[in-house]
Amino acid sequence: MTLDELWELFPIVLAPHDDRWTDWAAEESAALSSLLGDFSHTVTHIGSTAIAGIVAKPIVDILVEISQEDDMPAIRRLMETNGYICMSASDCRMSFNKGYTPYGYAERVFHIHIHRYGDNDEIFFRDYLISHPETAKEYERLKISLLPRFRHNRDAYTAAKTDFVRRILAQGSR
Repeated sequence: MTLDELWELFPIVLAPHDDRWTDWAAEESAALSSLLGDFSHTVTHIGSTAIAGIVAKPIVDILVEISQEDDMPAIRRLMETNGYICMSASDCRMSFNKGYTPYGYAERVFHIHIHRYGDNDEIFFRDYLISHPETAKEYERLKISLLPRFRHNRDAYTAAKTDFVRRILAQGSR
């Protein structure tokens, strides 16, 4: 399947906040904690599904922070053996998907981000938007404005949000 065909099958969809996302994140986080019990880790619900009051892609993002000593290849094998699809991997980060089917999205879709401890700007970004609702609404407006142009191009959609995200992250360095 080509990238264009994948993006057609899995378009960007924005939905009003759904309280079930918090429950789904808690359930998936508990499953991940159990699965990764032999590794030092912290599991956190991140992304727009963790921010009440704004639209989000109905994909629950979860950050798993692991120690510098943890064996990334072993974690990758464990995740893949348990149904997660590795989308990218490096020495310090991995990304997994769950809930993508040959026919489109499952009811519950997850993106699992595994980073080394301290590589967690996503937590600051989430917390900033929660504590600054006017900025969260600005982010929502940006996402809605990008949707018509990038519905079938997730990479371009994400890239178009980068300046906004960097501006918020800069607030943390002050």
